[in-house]
Amino acid sequence: MSIVKSEFALALNQVATERGISPDDVISSIEAAILAAYRKEIPEDQEDTLTIKVNKETGEAKVLKDGKDITPAGFGRIAAQTAKQVILQKIREVEKKTLITHYKSQIGTVTQGRVIRYDGHNAFVDIGKVEAILPKSEQIKNEKYSVNTTLIFYIKEIAEDKFGNSNIIISRTAPQLIAELFKKEVPEIGNGTVEIKKVVREPGERAKIAVFSSQGGVDPVGACVGQKGVRVQTVTNELGGEEKIDIIQWNKDDKLFLIAALSPAKINEVETVEKKAKVTVEETQAPLAIGKNGVNVNLASALTGYEIDIVQIPQEKKPESPKAQQTKQIPAEAASTQKEDSKSQKQQPSPKPQAQDQKQPAEPQPADQPTT
Repeated sequence: MSIVKSEFALALNQVATERGISPDDVISSIEAAILAAYRKEIPEDQEDTLTIKVNKETGEAKVLKDGKDITPAGFGRIAAQTAKQVILQKIREVEKKTLITHYKSQIGTVTQGRVIRYDGHNAFVDIGKVEAILPKSEQIKNEKYSVNTTLIFYIKEIAEDKFGNSNIIISRTAPQLIAELFKKEVPEIGNGTVEIKKVVREPGERAKIAVFSSQGGVDPVGACVGQKGVRVQTVTNELGGEEKIDIIQWNKDDKLFLIAALSPAKINEVETVEKKAKVTVEETQAPLAIGKNGVNVNLASALTGYEIDIVQIPQEKKPESPKAQQTKQIPAEAASTQKEDSKSQKQQPSPKPQAQDQKQPAEPQPADQPTT
């Protein structure tokens, strides 16, 4: 029996080549499909000794029982249609399995993807030949996942759902996303000159990355920041443009590392006991050390591994310089002089107006005119 040779044998060979599916897997799918179609067509013959043999060259399939050809005449159109459906399903399964196997080696890397749909909870992303899932827990708060939006994602894992299907899980919140972006952007990290010790983040708000270089003359912080901040700004833009990134130089001295981790706050003193740190700051620096909603101190704690207690002290008044004192003294002396002048003016009697002893002569009255 020959099953539509042009439709299956040649087409499947082409599909196997184009999609990277093993030809043996394709043949196995065809044989399983033909066996299912035969048992559906002839339900009374359900023996386990039935096998299907497909010729790889011609696409001809035979039903064998104990090695004998029992292919019924006209096993035909219905069987071929059933076989076609099963074959296509098997091809999809094999193709997905091949892709999943490929992406297993890609776990821990970043990839570019395009959002193809969003159900209000999960976002489904096209990352090439396969569709990946961005769960709600891996989404940055307040970030929009509109259809056709292109973003950079971190391939986190491959997990099975309740139906046993394998799904690629990607992330936008993983700290490793920042590390991988810096590896791509900073050549010194790529070649091992600069090492990323640890990354912690509060997605969408702030992140801290500790870097170190064992080679003299290399500034690890400057290498990550880049000229005029270009490198760190590029990474920030990939994260949506809202997340601030603090690049900190790792130090084996825990106290110095704690001081750097709490930047941009200025630290007065650090006391450590086991894995607890008491950090003293002035009142004006406390808001910077703690950060909005405690983000800065929490990230510093996660970065250093210490439980941090912020202690505030009143700000010390700096002694005034002699020049400032002189500046204050001059207006004071001027004010004193002005006050004395005002007082002396009050003590002097004011001049009295001169009395007018002489009366002014009365103006002459006009004489009566004579009447005629």
